[in-house]
Amino acid sequence: MTKKVADIIVDSLVSQGVERVYGVVGDSLNGIVNAIRARGGEIEWVGVRHEETAAFAAGAEARLTGKLAVCAGSCGPGNMHLINGLYDCYRNRVPVLAIASHIPSREIGSGYFQETHPELLFKECSLYCELVSHPEQICRVLEIAMRTAVAEGGVSVLVIPGDVALLDSTTQRPVPSFERPSPSVRPSDAELRKAADILNSCSKVTILGGAGCEGAHSELVEVAGVLNAPIVHAMRGKEFIECDNPYDVGMTGLLGFSSGYYAMMDSDALLMLGTDFPYQQFYPPGAKVIQVDVRGGQIGRRTKVDLGLVGDVRTTLSALKPLLSPNKGGEGHLKASLDHYRKARDELDSLAVGKPGKAPIHPQYVARVANEVAADDAIFTCDVGTPTIWAARYLRMNGRRRLLGSFSHGSMAAALPLAIGAQKAFPGRQVVSFSGDGGIAMLLGDVLTLKQQSLPVKVVVFNNGALAFVELEMKAAGMLEHGTELLNPDFAKVAEAAGLLGLRAELPEQVEPMLRQMLQHPGPALLDVVVNRQELSIPPSLKLEELRGMTLYMAKAVLNGRGDEVLDLARTNLFR
Repeated sequence: MTKKVADIIVDSLVSQGVERVYGVVGDSLNGIVNAIRARGGEIEWVGVRHEETAAFAAGAEARLTGKLAVCAGSCGPGNMHLINGLYDCYRNRVPVLAIASHIPSREIGSGYFQETHPELLFKECSLYCELVSHPEQICRVLEIAMRTAVAEGGVSVLVIPGDVALLDSTTQRPVPSFERPSPSVRPSDAELRKAADILNSCSKVTILGGAGCEGAHSELVEVAGVLNAPIVHAMRGKEFIECDNPYDVGMTGLLGFSSGYYAMMDSDALLMLGTDFPYQQFYPPGAKVIQVDVRGGQIGRRTKVDLGLVGDVRTTLSALKPLLSPNKGGEGHLKASLDHYRKARDELDSLAVGKPGKAPIHPQYVARVANEVAADDAIFTCDVGTPTIWAARYLRMNGRRRLLGSFSHGSMAAALPLAIGAQKAFPGRQVVSFSGDGGIAMLLGDVLTLKQQSLPVKVVVFNNGALAFVELEMKAAGMLEHGTELLNPDFAKVAEAAGLLGLRAELPEQVEPMLRQMLQHPGPALLDVVVNRQELSIPPSLKLEELRGMTLYMAKAVLNGRGDEVLDLARTNLFR
């Protein structure tokens, strides 16, 4: 007895607990799409308007559930569109299987219509990528692909010609299901003693935590208490570290603020936990550094490390804690760091104001109000650039909320696709997208997906008519901004035309009532907020070259007849 390759693939996905496949249909995918249809609702085909959206959506589902998620693209351009989203999945280490259908097998190598070489194209954004050229390969290759994605946390790509998917295979059983392994990994006793000796000998210890702190919140707080150590979090660690944490002093880096920077620079020992924080200029040059990561290859990539420990954060901290002595000498460092944090927090909150009748609206105010009115278990997504800055500074994580973005890959337009995947995975939860005007416009077609799939995603568009973060980078480099202006439509009217609830806020007093109206609406909705283009998001420490750059920018602006921009910049950021 035989079974078609496409049916074996779909049977195996169902056996593994996959509930849906995101993608755009195409002729070389017909066999797989038909096999999904034939399962009678056991597995869903989620049609989107762009394959990049499919990959981002699958990544969001995998990130939130920890389970294998699947996306698919037809031959040539179809599966090539998956690549950017898959890069994000790969760098976030989430288990995703991409089905990349291929041209007819007999035509491979002939320069056929839409021919590419998927095995080469997907090589850099996957852990495993293999071509199925014979029907009897399918079970073994599919199992390796799925197991690799789940076990190692990353992307696998199954390249399958459309004709091969329709062939019969004598293999009858689907690939067996398997769970994601969760081994406990800890350093040796000798290595832990070395770490304890370093930490016990230092009076000003600061902890920098990242996404690797997931599931280790109580251990993290307990160790910080013994060491009297302030805790700084990287962006991907925010949702796991910030909540119920008396030692939290915020973020550092380009998205952070001064208290996180101060706590690290004032330390004589830095304990890095599950983070690959990339910006070398924000590491303390004179501190001893201990880095803990379950992936040894991550250690020492960003700064000089005095001791590298291979282990997961939870197990390592549990084993390390009994070796630590209470750090009474660290009380002053902790108090100073917390005082600095409270002051920095107050300053940030003072910027997030909305005076009735005063336009344009401060984007910080929009983020602050959204934080206040959103559900306690809301899932937020955010675009790169200024929406990520406002999310980092004004969204408060509480252990139930989630925060997704393209924080490692840094891709534009990720917020809406991530929201689609999040809402599909959790249909009963509130999903809010912080979209930039540039980001929403880039994949605007998938606003239609919200309507077609009946997804009650709430989209907040920070509409400043520019690629604002790029403008800030240009100004800091002493350049006049160029090529950054966006001629935007009224996004609320675009949303209405697509069948969504569309709202537009142009005054601060409109923001809260419209946010509440949007969140209470049972279906998809979009709020277009006209925010200030000239809003500055100053990093925690301004370097001399950045000060020179801003000064040079202002001089050039005046000399080029753009002095009104300088005045607007001053009015926005000095006189609120």
